[in-house]
Amino acid sequence: MIKTTFKIEGMGCGMCETHINHAIRTVYPDAKKVKSSYRKGETTFITDFYPDELKLQKAIGKTGYKILSVKTEIVEDTKHFWQRG
Repeated sequence: MIKTTFKIEGMGCGMCETHINHAIRTVYPDAKKVKSSYRKGETTFITDFYPDELKLQKAIGKTGYKILSVKTEIVEDTKHFWQRG
């Protein structure tokens, strides 16, 4: 599984987090553990494949936010990963 984390510019509240999460789920309906934090200015989610960064940038851009950076990493066991925090 692939964990994707990206920094986002422009989030300022919980509704912003909801907009970002919805945009991700629209592009990748099978994404798991979609979570955004306006305080951290980042979003994370898990997929079974490497996501297309251009698709993400377009989807996020349509909501009025901007992706500043993207990081992907292989995650073996999502249950234990998320418990660690």
